[in-house]
Amino acid sequence: MEKAPDLQALHQWFLENQRSFPWRENPTPYRVWISEVMLQQTRASVVIPYFERWMRLFPDPATLAQASLEEVIKAWEGLGYYSRARHLHEGARQIVRHLGGKIPSEREVLEKIKGLGPYTTNAIVSFAFHERAAPVDGNTARVVARHFLVEEDVGRQSTKKQIQELADAMLDPKKPWITAEALIELGATICQPKPLCDLCPLRSSCRALKEGRVEELPLKAKAAPLTPLTRSVAVVEEGDSLLLRRGSPGKVMADLFEFPYFEGLARPLPHHLLALWSLKTSFIRSLPFVKHSFTRYTAHLFPIHLKAAERKTVPDCEWVHFDQLHELPFSSGHRKILQSFLSRNNPQLALF
Repeated sequence: MEKAPDLQALHQWFLENQRSFPWRENPTPYRVWISEVMLQQTRASVVIPYFERWMRLFPDPATLAQASLEEVIKAWEGLGYYSRARHLHEGARQIVRHLGGKIPSEREVLEKIKGLGPYTTNAIVSFAFHERAAPVDGNTARVVARHFLVEEDVGRQSTKKQIQELADAMLDPKKPWITAEALIELGATICQPKPLCDLCPLRSSCRALKEGRVEELPLKAKAAPLTPLTRSVAVVEEGDSLLLRRGSPGKVMADLFEFPYFEGLARPLPHHLLALWSLKTSFIRSLPFVKHSFTRYTAHLFPIHLKAAERKTVPDCEWVHFDQLHELPFSSGHRKILQSFLSRNNPQLALF
């Protein structure tokens, strides 16, 4: 007969060992929503300054809804997956427009808000409203897969459903929100890919530990390799401005600013700009190589500093004054290029 998990030991371990995070201090529905979206595929230690700054800028759904999309993207800059920031912005507008500015507790209403999937919905219901729901992230999935010896690929929908059901069944009848957060914390700090089983409060009932298979689980299909891209990047200066291009709606880098770039070239050359845009430029210097990974790609960026002979209109681009650069959201690779450029040419502005 399988031994039931010792929830009292799990809760006691969590209350004694939980890490201190600003979103845990006052878990309102809005703070839970923002923190959980930020925490997806990002380490908690990285999220802290983003979360604190976000709360200063947009302390509630109404403030977020009133902000411009550019302000929201700028506040998100560096976290990646910018569609999440756009969804937060649109979701806040929905909440203000249709829900009186209050985030509801009803699951069926929450699920209609832009960007709110099952995990974030469960997190809000659990942590903010103390309802019975298990938000299953990668950490919880790892704990559950090992504890119950789930031997199927955790990337499959059928396995995800199985793990969700097992996690829901584990929740304490009286304090389910503590169990839910304890499972996440356990996966993040103890039941890691290289687990610390001797410290685990659930070790006495863990089937994978009993069978000596902890490090085999969870089973995951191999991720597809990243596609390499080679891009030459033209950092074109004219007077007190730089030539920039904003990502088009629907594209990976939508609403983010980048320098013009050319696929497949190791370095941009003045004659490319002359041929494409009739823009005469002169070579100043090569800037340091930048490697930038996003979605399914790894971009190798080769930037070069060029000076334009005159300020001409360039299709899909705009000239941006140096003083405005800090206000604009950049993709992470091109932000590094900008920092490199400013540190060499305008050190007083190179404080990002």
